[in-house]
Amino acid sequence: MNNNQLSKLIEKKRADLIEIVKNEGLNSTLAIKYSQELDGLLIKYIQLDMKKKTAIG
Repeated sequence: MNNNQLSKLIEKKRADLIEIVKNEGLNSTLAIKYSQELDGLLIKYIQLDMKKKTAIG
């Protein structure tokens, strides 16, 4: 998976999370689950970006 694909997944997960928070509240089980999934995607994105930067220079 490249950064562009991961970026699209992050944006989709973020949009889903916003809707869940609007409908169920910030502390709902589903909002927490999606927030954790978003955190995981963001970590993967940062890791890929770091690998790319260290490979370049």
